[in-house]
Amino acid sequence: MGGTAAEEHLVHGMGTALEAPTWPAITDAEAAKVLTYFPEAGQFQGLAWHSPRPFSSATRVQTDRGQFFLKRHHCDVRTPHALAEEQAFMTHLQSKGVPVPEVVQTVDGLGAVSLGNWTYELQRKAPGLDLYQDRQSWTPYLKPAHADAAGSALGLLHRAAQDYQASERGPHRLVASFTILPARDPLAAAAAYVAARPALAAFLSDKPWRDELTRLFATFGGGLAERLEGQPALWTHNDWHPSNLLWATDGSVSAVFDFGLAGPTCAVHDLATAIERAVIPWLEIAEGDENASPDINAARGILAGYQREMPLDTELLVRLLPLVHLEFALSEVDYFAGVVGDRDQADLAWQGYAIGHADWFRSAAGQGFMDQLAHWAAA
Repeated sequence: MGGTAAEEHLVHGMGTALEAPTWPAITDAEAAKVLTYFPEAGQFQGLAWHSPRPFSSATRVQTDRGQFFLKRHHCDVRTPHALAEEQAFMTHLQSKGVPVPEVVQTVDGLGAVSLGNWTYELQRKAPGLDLYQDRQSWTPYLKPAHADAAGSALGLLHRAAQDYQASERGPHRLVASFTILPARDPLAAAAAYVAARPALAAFLSDKPWRDELTRLFATFGGGLAERLEGQPALWTHNDWHPSNLLWATDGSVSAVFDFGLAGPTCAVHDLATAIERAVIPWLEIAEGDENASPDINAARGILAGYQREMPLDTELLVRLLPLVHLEFALSEVDYFAGVVGDRDQADLAWQGYAIGHADWFRSAAGQGFMDQLAHWAAA
């Protein structure tokens, strides 16, 4: 896809409809130029597909040496240094046998290049079928066997990550983190998180955000910090859903990609994120679909697959579910307020995502879902 097709490119929005992109699609001429900084990629031949994901621009590139995945970030979202943090984790996982894409190096031996306001990274296409490439990121697994395979693959990734040592990531936008929920005073930790991000602080300045978070912590946070502070720190993926996985013909996971949210959290946080992201039909719920309900079989499949590879504290996971999204939701608000300058989208990320997802767990459907998981674990 290039030329006119790139100009007509649409991306996933915050709802179910496709929208015009915030970031323009990568063109043939742009890709050909960028590839000259990655000599191992070979000669540009064409573009095969444009990703519909909204927070960056990405495309598959065909060269005389095969197919590659080229991704372009705004410099306020990712710098080469920030990408190096992700890529170092990927390199470690690859050394432990976890199938991740190969990062292509620039002529200077780096994993990214800055050109103007953009940061580019290039990866060799990993083996496998991209069965979810055009589906919304946080939509369900196509079949229960995929959920089970995804859970198993996540357990293997956690096992491989156990001996990885790296410092905390910087306050990059659109990165998961784990500073609020393990804190004995989560409201103070949230205030520190907000204060470190001026655009987020400015956006929240006319909102009763402390009252909102106090309510959520009172509802769901009792005793949670004490349980979480005993969890071993672990670098984790933090964006585990089916469209970040490639698939073998037998239904197993053949590769894991998109480590943009990766960083130090803990295993149960990563696993709870995997449940929250791909099991609950948030888009349909937001649009008022009365028939929308969580896929309890997919949730059980993820947990069963995971448990084959790693120990599982289901009770803690269930308690964490209503709040596990919170820090990334704040990061998303910061992105819309500080990079895109779209207050409407920032409002949606704050009220619909940060607050709305937590409040859903207070509903009969949310309480029922957590009860079902707890009963499954106790059986």
